[in-house]
Amino acid sequence: MTIRSGPAAEEVQDLFSSIAGSYDLANDLITFGIARRWRRSLVDWSLEGLPPVTRVLDCATGTGDLVFEFSRALSRRSRPADLDRARAIEITGCDFCEPMLNIASEKANRMQRSSLPKIKFEVADATALPYSTDTFDVCSIAYGIRNVQDVPLALSEMARVTRPGGHVMILETGVAENRALRLFVDLHFKKIVPALGGLVSGRRAAYDYLQKTSRAFPSGSEFCDVLMLTGHFSSVEYRPFLGGASFVYRAIVN
Repeated sequence: MTIRSGPAAEEVQDLFSSIAGSYDLANDLITFGIARRWRRSLVDWSLEGLPPVTRVLDCATGTGDLVFEFSRALSRRSRPADLDRARAIEITGCDFCEPMLNIASEKANRMQRSSLPKIKFEVADATALPYSTDTFDVCSIAYGIRNVQDVPLALSEMARVTRPGGHVMILETGVAENRALRLFVDLHFKKIVPALGGLVSGRRAAYDYLQKTSRAFPSGSEFCDVLMLTGHFSSVEYRPFLGGASFVYRAIVN
């Protein structure tokens, strides 16, 4: 299955820069906070079946919510006696939108946590990751892959920087299978998302764009085909949320 080219990178940068300050509040209102639970599910599933994880990369990290979920999960898995391993854990969030990263860094500072695990945020494009091959145990992206200009290239880059046997994790919107639920979700995305997003951010056009991209992007088994066609994964699985309103994918790197 082929996938159409996404929006120009400059357009996406400008869009997210314009809503960075209100992004977290708008997301919580739009998803009723459910997306936080889905991110936790991604993190838990990403760690299943792997030996002790020490390096994680979150692409298109935005304001860093998935980075913080990884930090909490890996902190729980490190007993006090495992200080040497805990010191080795490093979680990196990257994004090409600096205003979003600035908020992520502010949030990290407000947490006032110990430096274990180590968190850092860096400017980087998902289609040209500045990291060595086989660097990370887990590489993730949440609600960002549909906004990438060249999706196969971004997936290939994520696979390249992940070690063989490691997990590439993707959380993205989908199309609910149940007709009644699909009608409700479609109404929510077409009417509620732009209205709430516009009210909070003052940028309704940005949320009109976001809801349109979410409806046009392949999901479920179709997106699994996109992943497998890159040739970088030995297997791909997915789990639906809310009947397919969103999906989490786990792809194992060759």
